Amino acid sequence: MRWLVGSLACSLAACLWLLAGPADAQRFGPVQSPILTIDSDRLFSESDFGKQTVAEFEARGAELAAENRGIEDQLETEEQALTEQRATMDPTEFRELADAFDAKVQTTRRTQDAKNRALSQDFEQRRNVFLNAAAPVLEGLMREAGAAVIMDKRSLFLSSNAIDITDMALGRLNEVLGDGTEPAE
Repeated sequence: MRWLVGSLACSLAACLWLLAGPADAQRFGPVQSPILTIDSDRLFSESDFGKQTVAEFEARGAELAAENRGIEDQLETEEQALTEQRATMDPTEFRELADAFDAKVQTTRRTQDAKNRALSQDFEQRRNVFLNAAAPVLEGLMREAGAAVIMDKRSLFLSSNAIDITDMALGRLNEVLGDGTEPAE
């Protein structure tokens, strides 16, 4: 009789898990599996920290683009003025001005390219801060699930959604990191 009651309880729990689906099962903790999956791009882009970072860097990128347009307009105006002066200038004098203008354009281009690279590097640093903060959270989820590895979904051919812990990791990371504007506790 005990065997029958125990068997029915196990069957009922399995049926409830199947009816609820893997996403609902994650409310109680990660599935017990040696392998878990995560969508690392989604983990970053949908986290509060990632959203704040993307918004900040989009704004900084827009400022840099506006600055570039302003510089471009200024250089076009200077080039037009130089072109108009050409007819009234000594060729040697014009060549000196044209070379100086060309040097200015090249220097400006290098400066703006450096700003763009710095912006990209700053973004990557913020993403690394996120990944470093995510590591202990993911390790905790891995231990809870009894898993030996967490794999990125992009590197898999086929897997069950039951082993995807992205949503659970997002929730915990948002609790730990917030949006990144306040120091983590």
